[in-house]
Amino acid sequence: MDGCGRAHVAGARRRLTEWRWEFVLRGRRGECAEIDGLLEAVRSGESRALVLRGEAGAGKTALLEYLVDRAPGFRIVRITGVQSEMELAFAGLHQLCAPMADRFQRLPAPQRDALRAALGLSAGRAPDRFLVGLAILGLLADAAREQPLACVVDDAQWLDRASVQALAFAARRLLAESVAIAFAVREPDEAHELTGLPEMAVGGLPDAEARALLRSVVSGPWDPRVLDRVVAEARGNPLALLELPKESTPAELAGGFGVPSAAGLAGRIQEVYERRVAGLPPATRRLLLAA
Repeated sequence: MDGCGRAHVAGARRRLTEWRWEFVLRGRRGECAEIDGLLEAVRSGESRALVLRGEAGAGKTALLEYLVDRAPGFRIVRITGVQSEMELAFAGLHQLCAPMADRFQRLPAPQRDALRAALGLSAGRAPDRFLVGLAILGLLADAAREQPLACVVDDAQWLDRASVQALAFAARRLLAESVAIAFAVREPDEAHELTGLPEMAVGGLPDAEARALLRSVVSGPWDPRVLDRVVAEARGNPLALLELPKESTPAELAGGFGVPSAAGLAGRIQEVYERRVAGLPPATRRLLLAA
């Protein structure tokens, strides 16, 4: 393939990516623009932190994925809060530090020793959390020397408190290291340790965008009353907008019968995922539990 052909393929891929994000993040142009600005600042040598807050299904994870997709040339480090590990001190930091363990030796000895103790790599008394926070700050700065670094933290409300404290400590003290840290936190759960960091409220979609999303995912006709009710019940929650129509047949959506209520929306969304997991092969479910 010649240079023109490669350029054409690259351009087509970029357009496809743009169309995909326009669908996945419909109605989120402002949020995407803010993330684009954050990444541009980090590329220019600054460091930035951002906390995305919103209810389950609002699209926080999709926005984190958008950040990752828009960060070519960045080193990406991911942390995902796990509810069953909330009581395990420093479990979240283990996800962050494991890929960068070769950099521990570059840290000052007190910080290195505290971090190794926190991660269970050496014996000793409980580590000083101030030194652990300094170690995370130094580790992130060191990792960003070769290329900008983006650390994305999903489901931060389920991280153990010690890890959240260390990450927030580092996020408040980063200045010009080319590091981005983005947290996604579910409401009404709160991670008080993140208070004071810049925030983005990920709310419901406007009604016009909600209707457009529904029409784009349901191929058949909509009864106007049904469409209005689904929009009202979902309260702009993108996941609810995608899931609620699945509870009705095409005839019901077109004829105005049997539209489900979104009462207890968070519970309903949880039930959707539980049913999906229950339908997976046993080996796959075991892998998910171990992930």
